[in-house]
Amino acid sequence: MTFGEKLRILRSEKELTQEQLAEKIFVTRTAISKWETGRGFPGIDSLKEISRLFGVTIDELISDEDVAVKRKREGELAKFFYILSVVCVGVAAVFALLAYLLRQPYFNIGGILGVAGYVACALIYAHYKRRDALKKAVAPYIISRLAVLAVVIAVMVGAILQLV
Repeated sequence: MTFGEKLRILRSEKELTQEQLAEKIFVTRTAISKWETGRGFPGIDSLKEISRLFGVTIDELISDEDVAVKRKREGELAKFFYILSVVCVGVAAVFALLAYLLRQPYFNIGGILGVAGYVACALIYAHYKRRDALKKAVAPYIISRLAVLAVVIAVMVGAILQLV
């Protein structure tokens, strides 16, 4: 895949026009058009700005490796770890509930392991999603994180109280 094709794909993913991209990286719209059609190539300063704006390395921009394939793979990995983190929270909640209902504090070990699994998977998920700095729905994102945090805190407090 050529640099121009990659630039066009990255620009369309961010829903930017050539004019908007040109304003963001301090060049003309004509320059963007030339780059995308393969009739020109940006200088190092423009490459740095494009790299920063789209969250890719300069090597990814100018190499033959397909950025879209890499992003798809990262998206699939992020989805896997997101689902795994949700499963871990569910496991933690089930073990905490069992410990409470059956009055068996040893079930709290499963709850603690579930919380630890959640934290590990959530960190890995965040690593894969860090490139998506712009969240289109900020409020639901924050609310979901607060809800998960509340469940994790409740499980941990319940586990600690029953073990003591």
